[in-house]
Order: sequence, then C-alpha cells, then structure tokens
Amino acid sequence: MKLKSLVVFLAVALAACQPNESKTTTAAAGPLTINGAGATFPNPIYSKWFDEYQKTHPNVRINYQSIGSGGGIKQLSAQTVFFGASDGPMTDAQLAAAPGPILHFPTVLGGVVPVYNVEAVTAPLRFNGAVLAGIYLGTITKWNDPAIAQLNPGVKLPATDIAVVHRSDGSGTTYIFCDFLSKVSPDFKQKVGVSTSVNWPVGVGAKGNEGVSGLVRQTPGAIGYVELVYALQNKIPYGSVQNKAGQFVTASLESVTAAAAGVTMPDDFRVSITNPDGADAYPIASFTWMLLYQHPSDHARSAAMVDFLKWALNDGQTFAPSLGYAPLPQPVVAKEMQALAKIQ
Repeated sequence: MKLKSLVVFLAVALAACQPNESKTTTAAAGPLTINGAGATFPNPIYSKWFDEYQKTHPNVRINYQSIGSGGGIKQLSAQTVFFGASDGPMTDAQLAAAPGPILHFPTVLGGVVPVYNVEAVTAPLRFNGAVLAGIYLGTITKWNDPAIAQLNPGVKLPATDIAVVHRSDGSGTTYIFCDFLSKVSPDFKQKVGVSTSVNWPVGVGAKGNEGVSGLVRQTPGAIGYVELVYALQNKIPYGSVQNKAGQFVTASLESVTAAAAGVTMPDDFRVSITNPDGADAYPIASFTWMLLYQHPSDHARSAAMVDFLKWALNDGQTFAPSLGYAPLPQPVVAKEMQALAKIQ
C-alpha cells in the first residue's frame, strides 16, 4: 500500500510540473490593455475610435483619460501611460527631457471657436484677432465696446461686463488659441505668448473643454474658447472669426479643411496652421496629435497601437465629420503611414 501511495504521489507531482497549455493559451488570448492620456480637444472622436476598434479587435482595450494636453505630455514623459495626446506639439525642450525619442502623429483637424453667452443677442457675432486679444488682455471689458460694435453693425449689444473664461489646466486648445492671437496681436504675444499653460491677465479658469463649455453656459455675459464639437454638443452660440484674407469665417468641416490646404508637413509633423492664407480658411484651426515612443519596451502594446493608428488614419477618418472634425488630407495620411514604420 505504501508503494502504491508513493506511485500516485509521484504521478500527481509530475503532472503539476507539466505546462498547462489551456491556461497558457487563455492568458495569451486575454485582453491587452493600453492606457493613454491627454487632450480634451479630440476626446469625442478618440472615444468613438476606441469603441469601434474594439468591436473588431476584442482583445485590445484602449483606455484614455481626457486630462488636457499638458497632463498627457507629463504622463507620457513620466512613462505612466503608453501614449499621450496633445493639440500643441511638444517643444524641443520637452522632447529632449523625455527618456526616449517621441513621435507625433496627426489624427484629425479641428477648429477652436469663441463661444459666448450674451443675453438678448440672437445674431451670430463676429470677432477678429484684435478684439479677442483685447478681451483676453482685459482691455475690452464691455459687450457694447466700440471695437465689438464696429464688427457687428445692426446688433444691439448690452452694456454688460464680459466674463472671461479660459482653461485652468495645461491645454492644447489654449495653445491653438494663443498661437492665433500671438500671430495677429504683438501685444498679446509679448504679454501672454504661446504655450499649453499661460498666465492669463484676466478671467476665470475651468478644466477641460467640458469645463469651459459648462461655465460659459451658466454665466451670463461669458466668453470662452472651445473645440467646435463642444460648442455643437452643448448648443452654445459661437462666433465667426476674421481670417488673414479679411473674411469672417465660421468654423465648419469645409473651413477647417481649407486651413490645412497647401500645408507643407515637416517630417516630424509638428506644424501650425493658425492664421493661414485662403479666403475660405478658418483661422483658429489645428491638427491634433497622438504621441508615441519610437522605441517602446513593450512590443505587444506597440504593435497594437501601430495597428490601431493605421486603422484610425484610414477607416477611422470616416467618423470625423459627424463629430465635428475634419478628416486628414490624404498626403498627410500617406506620410504618416511611412512614419509608423519607425516604431520598433
């Protein structure tokens, strides 16, 4: 009996030492989770993309925190997320400080619009760079200021204070807005400048495009700046903006697309298209970028993100118009498809 017991014990022990193929297969087939963070500007379309991609790739789950471009760059640099997202390209200093080379991939085009809450004004308002700069510098403080009235003949503007709303977090939307204002107003460029985080002379801060939209909606006399889709989703009035050709243009798929017409895309994809040439171009437009390390240590997640981006740059572009974004120009897509081969 003792011998029989010993044989049974050895058989069980030997079986325990063998590889469990079913467990190994299950683990390998388990969901691959990829975490990212960054810009609120593209959050609506990124959410749609991640959901649609997972329908055909059920083993890949992409999580995204909409925390602002500045936060996304910080988390990517600290390697607490696998990818970042920003509406303002990383600076040379930020790239140099990162633990490895980071690549920029434009995903869609969008427009930043001046949204407002002015009682009894039903006609769409017109703005130019000088007026918007004056409002955000604190030199234009009333809605019936002559500078605003001159752009809006026939509109009865109230003598109420302008409640200025800006972003409180590091923001690519802020970068785009300031990039435009700095190009058209030397005073703004000197006093505020261009960055994802600036020292605003006046106003109240709110977090994310969501926060700015909400604060403008609930504050009589308010003005703010948000990505077009947030104005559309929240049904907030937004104004047209005078472009370099002197035309007052309303942000739309067509006018944002026109802003990128003829752009010379550099090899690193870091480019500004605010205040472009062209009579039909909306002047506060930009690409938005996904940021990836060129030499990631996790090759499984890297391969999955490259595959996702190939899908987003092609099939994914069809979802852009319905969400208020303009699809990428085809030459840009072709250039990016080549650049994705650099990730290894």
